[in-house]
Amino acid sequence: MLLTLCAVARTGAAQPQEAGWISYREAYRAMVTFAKYGKAKNFLQNHYQVTPKDPGQSLEGVRLTLTGRTTQLNLPLDPTGRTVLPLLKAAYDENAMLVLNRNASLFTFQPRLSIVPRVDGIYEGQDLRMACDQALQYMRYTDPGYASRQCKGVRFAFVPKSDAAVRIRDPEREVTLVPELGPAFDGEANAGFRVMTYRFADWAERIHVISQNAPVAIAPVIE
Repeated sequence: MLLTLCAVARTGAAQPQEAGWISYREAYRAMVTFAKYGKAKNFLQNHYQVTPKDPGQSLEGVRLTLTGRTTQLNLPLDPTGRTVLPLLKAAYDENAMLVLNRNASLFTFQPRLSIVPRVDGIYEGQDLRMACDQALQYMRYTDPGYASRQCKGVRFAFVPKSDAAVRIRDPEREVTLVPELGPAFDGEANAGFRVMTYRFADWAERIHVISQNAPVAIAPVIE
């Protein structure tokens, strides 16, 4: 399940090695911050993300594996390059490696915060505002640079060839958001996703946001 953040937790991003691997310990330290975070995060989830630095580079065929003396796990990547990184003490203690079947220096490795999606695809406007605020509070916790930023909305991202639609419904009208091509998350090189942005300022709080298809990511828009 994935609903995702437009702001990325860049703090503690692992440094890639030329040989096609990065340190699991570095990734673990970057990810454990969210696991230990004690404030509200019930609308949020955190994944580990591998993204190409070159806009023309595809994730097709890219594989990530956790490899250690006693550990061997394939970590499947979703269309945005995210995976669930297990926090394993044994792998940490034995200094396991995250092995990429590509030149690791051509990719960025980092935590990626996102909002948990609903199975039924129907979101309360107030819940999305709370989710965005939870994300912003966490980003401020990890990066003081977010102190002056504000939640502006939520972006739904779908695979490029999808015919997915996102509708906003209030007591007086129902509007389908205009789709665009863009990145699932701000600052990413891959701008080929089908995205639709629900901006809080355009709507009352008590509305419903309806996604007829499961998004690959839902990213809070923080500006």
